[in-house]
Amino acid sequence: MLSCLRLLTAVVSLTVIAGPAFAKKADRPTPPRIDVDPAALDRDTITIGGGVGLVPSYDGSNDYVVIPAAAVRGRVDGINFSSRGLQLSADLIRDKSLASWDLMLGPVVSLNLNRTARIIDTRVLALGRRRAALEVGGYVGIGKTGVITSPYDRLSVRVNYVRDVTGVHDSYVLMPVIDYGTPISRRAYVGIGGSATIVGDGYAETYFAVDAAGAARSGLPLFARPRGGVKNYTANLLFNYALSGDLQRGLQLFTLVSYSRLQGDFARSPLTSVAGNPNQVYSAIGLGYTF
Repeated sequence: MLSCLRLLTAVVSLTVIAGPAFAKKADRPTPPRIDVDPAALDRDTITIGGGVGLVPSYDGSNDYVVIPAAAVRGRVDGINFSSRGLQLSADLIRDKSLASWDLMLGPVVSLNLNRTARIIDTRVLALGRRRAALEVGGYVGIGKTGVITSPYDRLSVRVNYVRDVTGVHDSYVLMPVIDYGTPISRRAYVGIGGSATIVGDGYAETYFAVDAAGAARSGLPLFARPRGGVKNYTANLLFNYALSGDLQRGLQLFTLVSYSRLQGDFARSPLTSVAGNPNQVYSAIGLGYTF
């Protein structure tokens, strides 16, 4: 469920990055030339978004639930900040201009709610709920505006690292991410992204193990000591459309479809192989407003 919240926020995140780039004049031939006031690229901005998502009830589930989601992202005096679901991060390297290379480095704070609520399968519910885990860490990355299709498309690569500080899974989550987005008109924008999630043994045991007592209660097979490693690979596709004005300011509609495949012991766990499915699909729709 948390994964979808993060992906929903990625829609808003890419929108803010791309927003200042969407000042294309009408009736230009393809490929479009996008004319932008340079000051618009560097202005302070904030986007607030909200919507609904259809997501697995826990990581590995084949039951789906509808959840609300909200996100915020902004740029103030060269400092970028964003939320990704229940994760908040800030880029502390002050950017001189978005129309250049962008080095990213800053703190990350995340709240992990996997298996804390909305568990539909009674066998998994019999294993017990988990407490919310507060995860703290940081990220580093690099981005470039003006890469392939125009001076205003954007490619970024980053690595997030957080660690549980509340003793819930007492482990880490490492996530390399790549995102690419481009305007296709003054009002429309598309983005694609991919990521991998790598976790420690404690994470695997907390969320994917079935001990002897749990097997007796739930009827699921014993799976006592799953090992950490690559938890899943994810690919996502988003589309954003300005309902008022253009994507520099105003009301926007966004949609997202994402596919994730669990790997290794995370796919072999009875929570996935018996009670769930390693193929995880996420979808979301919502509105955002850029100021």
